[in-house]
Amino acid sequence: MAKLNSTKIILGSFFIAVIIGTLLLSLPFASKDGNSTDFLSCLFTATSSLCVTGLVVVDTATHWSFFGQLIILILIQVGGLGVIVVTSLIAIFLGQKISFWQRTTLQEALSVQKVGGIIKLVMFVIRLVIIFELSGAFLLFFQFVKDFDLPTAIWYSFFHSISAFCNAGFDLMGAREPFSSLTFYQSNTLVNVVVMFLIVFGGIGFSVWDDIITRRFHFRKYKLQSKIVFFTTLFLILLPAIYFYFYEFQTLPTKTRVLSSLFQSVTTRTAGFNTADFNDMTDVGKSISMMLMLIGGSPGSTAGGMKTTTIAILIISTISVFKRQNEPHIFNRRIGMQIIKNAMTIFMMYLNMFLIFAFLICNLCGFELMDTLFETASALGTVGLTLGITTKLSSLSMVFIIILMFLGRVGALTFIYAIIPSLNSEPGYISENVAVG
Repeated sequence: MAKLNSTKIILGSFFIAVIIGTLLLSLPFASKDGNSTDFLSCLFTATSSLCVTGLVVVDTATHWSFFGQLIILILIQVGGLGVIVVTSLIAIFLGQKISFWQRTTLQEALSVQKVGGIIKLVMFVIRLVIIFELSGAFLLFFQFVKDFDLPTAIWYSFFHSISAFCNAGFDLMGAREPFSSLTFYQSNTLVNVVVMFLIVFGGIGFSVWDDIITRRFHFRKYKLQSKIVFFTTLFLILLPAIYFYFYEFQTLPTKTRVLSSLFQSVTTRTAGFNTADFNDMTDVGKSISMMLMLIGGSPGSTAGGMKTTTIAILIISTISVFKRQNEPHIFNRRIGMQIIKNAMTIFMMYLNMFLIFAFLICNLCGFELMDTLFETASALGTVGLTLGITTKLSSLSMVFIIILMFLGRVGALTFIYAIIPSLNSEPGYISENVAVG
């Protein structure tokens, strides 16, 4: 085990968890009709759950039994926290000593800069998750108890609170109408606000929350990552919401229009719930949604995607070129060249996977290109939104989407680092200029 680096451990732990989830969902009593669900559908659902995506080939409420839904919820919780965090937490409760390589793996999983204090951070994360998810369930219960019987209201409150905080997008509203998500609550202020806050809180990153709790309102003392996450998240919520308000939801009443605009802006960055039909949006609205899905949440959070910091670093680097600065910087801090190289690599990997898999699925299934681009962006960003083609995917296309969901959650760069050995030394080549642009 000591020979395995942290990236291989993270990759392997997610793979094992997906297989276990698939086997459990394939049990006859996991479905409502008492029959075993086919392996590929179970694999798709388990991957979507663990990778907190939300894409489904069968309706969660009508197909799966309570046992099946419970397995999905457990996978969502484990996937949201990270398999490594959950296994380490179990080891801590059992009184086992956490070795240095385990702490290094936790550092990688939580996207923090130092190994020191990592166990304290894990315990902080667990307390934070419990507080947010219980609070969300408590607030949602006030609405769900009006719409369902008491046991169902309690179950739905916990399920949707955990699903929202983990940015999973799985819902049980198919009991009213299959694949309806939260469209019945489009005008409901309580459900919209609670779910939006859970999505945002879960998606900004645990290290950022540690900064908030430690430094409180002393913003100048925050780490650079926290500052970038704050401003990028705010920008990515407000700017698209303004567009949606003026160009996508003009016919709705003012209150519903505001809620729908904000909700669609928030949910597209890896959450997967929807209160409006994306099929009714213009191509521009769908394109903006795809960009938001690919960006996703922040490092060390429950969200997927290429991350807010990645796109922010690229923008900062671009601005520095325009200004002819020697080094890109922000908040009086310099951005290292290695960070810029990593950001550009992640961006190019996501862009290529997004396009290539969309082209493959488009040719395989004969869908419209916009629909397949939306689907692959949703899978790679671990979002879970769809234009209605998920249930119509061929077996091979389902495998493609499974691969995208998996890579979107564990991280494409993590996957590459895990399978390609690092070089101990590199030859010193002569530098030569190349004209670009």
